[in-house]
Amino acid sequence: MGANARGELTEEVRRRARIVWDYQRLGREPRPCDVAVVLGSHDLGVATTAADLYRRGFFPRMVISGANSPTTLARFPRGEAVHYREHVLSLGVPDQAVLTETRATNTGENLSRSRALLADAGIAVRSVMFVCKPYMERRAYATARRIWPEVEAVCASARTGFDSYLGTVGDDRLVMDTMVGDLQRVMEYPARGFSVPQEVPERVRSAYAYLVGAGFDGHLIAD
Repeated sequence: MGANARGELTEEVRRRARIVWDYQRLGREPRPCDVAVVLGSHDLGVATTAADLYRRGFFPRMVISGANSPTTLARFPRGEAVHYREHVLSLGVPDQAVLTETRATNTGENLSRSRALLADAGIAVRSVMFVCKPYMERRAYATARRIWPEVEAVCASARTGFDSYLGTVGDDRLVMDTMVGDLQRVMEYPARGFSVPQEVPERVRSAYAYLVGAGFDGHLIAD
């Protein structure tokens, strides 16, 4: 099937998608932090990763943040943070180790509301592990450097490859649209004051343009 079949995962689409995937992942080893902020999304695997990192001793408590977006309302009708919380508790994380922030509707709010929640609870932090979707690591880091610059920011996600990840989510189009939209935000949000700028290599920009042209534009922001 050719590249003109919009929205189809052709081999060329997959090749370009892996370029974006590899760029969006920072590829750094997790290290102990004062707290984790778990970024709600359509992917319940983020909560699974957070529970695993907690059990391995990387942080003593977590803030789970997220209300709903159009892509999560059907999956998590009571809100992303509520469903994530239930999931981490089912995986053995104690209730007292989990704070929940249920109003954030974007990444900037995830961070600013989590920071305020921790401050209100009298919890001082110098380092924060941001647990997110694999292809969101770079945007989470860039947002943290802008909104929460006083803390050391560490990003963590599930250790998996692009093709394997598609199988865990079960909605290829949703993953592709969201991943392409995240890269657009990495490129455009610094000018809007939402994140710090990062170098985007030409091969990544080219892959982005190809994927948009191939029809993966469902999560793009308006000009």
